[in-house]
Amino acid sequence: MKTPAARRLIAAALATSALGFSLPAFAAEADEPQANEPQAEQGDAAPEDTGAIIVTARRRSETLQSTPVAITAVNTAMLEAKGAVNIGDLQGAAPGLLITQQNSGAQAANISIRGLTYADVEKSQTPTVGVVVDGVTIGTNTGQLQDAFDVAQIEVLRGPQGTLFGANTIGGVINITRSKPTKEPGLKAEATYGRFNTLSLKAIANYGNGESWGLKAYYFHNETDGFYNNVTQGKNGGWSKGDSFGGSLLFTPVGTGFEAQLTVEKVNQTFDPVVANLANSSEVFCAFEPAIECNRNNTTDLYTVFSAPATSSYSAPNATLELNYDLDAVKLTMITGWRKSTEAQTQDFDGSSTDLYYVDRRQHYEQWSQEIRAAGNLFDGFDYVVGGFYFKSTYDLTQWSRVFGFSPTVAPTVFDLNSQHVEGRTESYAFFGDFNWKLADTVRLSFGGRWSHDNKQLFNGFAGGKLIDPDNVDRTQFVPVGTGNANFSKFTPKVGLDWRPNNDLMVYASWSRGYRSGGFSPRAATAATASTPFQNETVDSYEVGLKLAAFDRKVELNLAGFVSDYKDMQQNLTLPGGPTGNQTVTGNVPGGALIKGIEVDGTFRVTDNFKLTGSVAVMDSKFRNFVANGVLGTAIVPFDYSANRLIYAPKFTASLGAEYTQPTSFGDIAANLGWRHISPYDQQLSAASLTPVMSGGNVTKVIVNGNDPRVRTTTQDLVDAALTFNFDLNSTKAYVRVFGRNLLNEKTTTHAFTVAGLWSFGMALEPRTYGATIGFKY
Repeated sequence: MKTPAARRLIAAALATSALGFSLPAFAAEADEPQANEPQAEQGDAAPEDTGAIIVTARRRSETLQSTPVAITAVNTAMLEAKGAVNIGDLQGAAPGLLITQQNSGAQAANISIRGLTYADVEKSQTPTVGVVVDGVTIGTNTGQLQDAFDVAQIEVLRGPQGTLFGANTIGGVINITRSKPTKEPGLKAEATYGRFNTLSLKAIANYGNGESWGLKAYYFHNETDGFYNNVTQGKNGGWSKGDSFGGSLLFTPVGTGFEAQLTVEKVNQTFDPVVANLANSSEVFCAFEPAIECNRNNTTDLYTVFSAPATSSYSAPNATLELNYDLDAVKLTMITGWRKSTEAQTQDFDGSSTDLYYVDRRQHYEQWSQEIRAAGNLFDGFDYVVGGFYFKSTYDLTQWSRVFGFSPTVAPTVFDLNSQHVEGRTESYAFFGDFNWKLADTVRLSFGGRWSHDNKQLFNGFAGGKLIDPDNVDRTQFVPVGTGNANFSKFTPKVGLDWRPNNDLMVYASWSRGYRSGGFSPRAATAATASTPFQNETVDSYEVGLKLAAFDRKVELNLAGFVSDYKDMQQNLTLPGGPTGNQTVTGNVPGGALIKGIEVDGTFRVTDNFKLTGSVAVMDSKFRNFVANGVLGTAIVPFDYSANRLIYAPKFTASLGAEYTQPTSFGDIAANLGWRHISPYDQQLSAASLTPVMSGGNVTKVIVNGNDPRVRTTTQDLVDAALTFNFDLNSTKAYVRVFGRNLLNEKTTTHAFTVAGLWSFGMALEPRTYGATIGFKY
């Protein structure tokens, strides 16, 4: 099997880029506020809860219960209490929300809301769920897995949010707001130590004159040995080390109505991108691997790994400038955002002790965005938000692969004389408007729309038998496969009606359209496929909802029912062609999918010191006539995936949280207990088995009999708990916290792939973890 012919056989089943894994047809992919809940100033352990929660989901400040949108305002104090490292701990906390980590990219997240997701790390395509930090949208899923640190509020908006947040939010938006400088001298610092030798250090310092300016500086360090046991290397696997630091300057000249805030920060991260081997005897790689490393389960066996050493490094500076000018009649806002990232990653994708598929990926990404908007009242009972948006990004990726090399000491950059180089460019602009019109005292019409234009460009090339110096990569060194340049435009409207017979009840109905722009396939390997764009995909979302407050707002209940009509889905297809024999390209599946669901979430303030929160989501999803061309042997035939499950679309999720505070002579004791239930869901569109349909001795169609069971999670019941002792020491507050996550020690995959009959791999859910935190604030 070491012959060139054998290598070509293996390579022919691989897409040309590291994550082009697929089977024959697919690879995963207002009103004025009544009251305001205070921000957690410098991370207070238990901020006062005064009732109504203020959200900015519609670029206005309005109460959660008066917003005619399915939205959950996440309790960030509860995230902090359980020692959360990133927003992945939101998974299951809001109805229909999943957040899992994709360790083939730094800070990369697979986020799903209402069954709409994007499970890929290539930067030529954009996520289906937007992550917005202080008004700036992160353009790729790399960087979306934000630290759960220095967060004032997180809002989870469900359903298309294109009118106000842009084209690539067909599933929804996670809107993250960091704390503002307090303008007063102050310091908060804490240290956390936990299982797997995990160490976390955090500090936030504030200073200012109390009136017109304030400065905030912060630092966050996190490191861990990892929870995998790498028996090949004889040490823990999945280690990581990261540092985030930055500062924010707030300037508010007294009496001017003007506010300016500049935030500059940087993230540095290194980690071990380990994977667990899930290959079985039906796959090629198992013939070359030790027997003990094959035919393993996708639960407890995940935590023992056999991979060779690998390292990923990530450096990402960013800056945000927000200007606000309140002219009474109109409020003007301008937000400028800049983000840049540099990544270098090696990874042993086969997950075995045999050198079968090892890659080296180097990439750069940069984005600029500019939003300008105006908000005000056109006349009594009619308010508006209008504006314009500009976005530009560039990226490049060079990948060297060591395929079936049996050469673990030879770097992929030396082994691979046919490395791939991709360069992409996106330029977008949009104009939007969102309006509320009070038709009667109790009836309000909401409507608006966004017109978006996107230009996408892509260059795709191979080294053509040349050695490429990884520290001196230039586009001219590669033989072009193809280039693409295309424009995409779309108008996405929305309309809604709400009825509020009193201040405690609102019933609403809405229709909105979301879209994700087309583009080019970064793994295309022929001139025709590299220059042929895939087209826009759209979602029409129909929603009815109810928001209820009762018993002097001690009980708040939100109910939403929705139907999402998903059309022209963008999916990865494997077709013949290119230097390796096969290529992965992105195409559109006209049949699409239909997703229906009911969501409930609510809060019960039992007493001033005891609060319960909960959520339930029931979802039914199915493909409609999902037929796409695929490869069977050497022939291209239609593959029918209509019976397969949508990925990252659990049928049932639920959560329950309890917070109790007991006053004491020294301060108080705060207890937090949370339970999240997630029913099994699939993580890749794959094939458990195939049934050819014959006619006249020829295969006319192939029926795919469901997804491979190895890419399906188990039922997850995730229990988290924390106990915090808060001490009042004159002007200083101190606290000691003990916490535990996943106390029932659930073990399953967070990400799993099967790779074209060659091998399979997965990544594991963090097992039971516990630790303690000590901190102070003044």
